[in-house]
Amino acid sequence: MKISKKDRSAVRESLTGIIETPQAQSMKTFIQHGHITTYTHVMNVVCMSCLVDERLHAHCDKRSLIRGAFLHDFYLYDWHDPTSNDGLHGFKHPVRALNKAEALFRLNPKERNIIVSHMWPMTLTRIPKCREAAIVCLSDKLCALYETVWKDKSLFDIDIQ
Repeated sequence: MKISKKDRSAVRESLTGIIETPQAQSMKTFIQHGHITTYTHVMNVVCMSCLVDERLHAHCDKRSLIRGAFLHDFYLYDWHDPTSNDGLHGFKHPVRALNKAEALFRLNPKERNIIVSHMWPMTLTRIPKCREAAIVCLSDKLCALYETVWKDKSLFDIDIQ
């Protein structure tokens, strides 16, 4: 699948200063689903979120949508390794990702809500409160399903570096 040239440009612009960091680059070393890295997963979610926004004519704040989608899994560890977390990764990683992202980047309220609520309804009390967060929540689940079933394939062909 492809996203529009306008969205590709928005992705490039919105992630400048984020993807170049060693922390963001480290996501290329962690497996997310199947054989898909966390970096590829978050880029899939970025692209899917842009596509959903466009198709639904949701008129999202594109910068917040893209940044929140990229940072939603910014927890920076191998969740498959039982020594790297307490076994409650699915429930706790949104807050861990938010804390790590806030330590490095200035986030707006929409970006914070996107990150902390992307696992809803699993995290019952962390509800998407803006359309950007709802779209990333949905896109994350669509991408996770695809990546789990088709383990060796990226959903989108985009790398902005």
